[in-house]
Amino acid sequence: MPSGDELRPPPAPSVKFTYEDFLNFPDDGKRHEIIDGEHFVTPSPNMKHQALSANLTAILWTYLKTHPLGAVFAAPFDVVFSDLDVVEPDLLYVSRERAGVLTEKDVRGAPDLVVEILSPSTRKIDELTKRKLYERFEVQEYWLVDPELDTVKVYRHIGETFARVAELGAEAGDMLTTPLLPSFSAPLADIFASPI
Repeated sequence: MPSGDELRPPPAPSVKFTYEDFLNFPDDGKRHEIIDGEHFVTPSPNMKHQALSANLTAILWTYLKTHPLGAVFAAPFDVVFSDLDVVEPDLLYVSRERAGVLTEKDVRGAPDLVVEILSPSTRKIDELTKRKLYERFEVQEYWLVDPELDTVKVYRHIGETFARVAELGAEAGDMLTTPLLPSFSAPLADIFASPI
């Protein structure tokens, strides 16, 4: 008599989305990404998320205007790691040394720095799935910005893996720094400042 396992149909093959599929996703105001061929969709961000993105972009842009070491970009700007891995980080920084990854329509390879601003719908993806993706493709530094706790976790590529080198808080009066940007220092109070 066959066992229960033998009666089950084989699992359906999983569909892997590619960059070509990505280019055909609808322009619906949501963020579409593929990681290891899996399609992720997140809703448009709320006001605090947008304010944090604007604050960080302004802080980094101001620094780079006086220290022309590279360029900062805000979403939406595709990062194509592979045919099966295409994401839209909230912010990214590419140094002059790595400018070859920039094209007119996307980034082809690892930015030096990637910033993701957490939201309830993206927290798990940003903290686990994307952290592993950025680690695998050797992004040098990854900032996870938490608008609920007013904190920033900093992951840095050390050897072949990410190490969490800092967890900073606005309430503690912490300053955000990085060896990628010499003399850069941003008070978390400025990053989390309300726009109105």
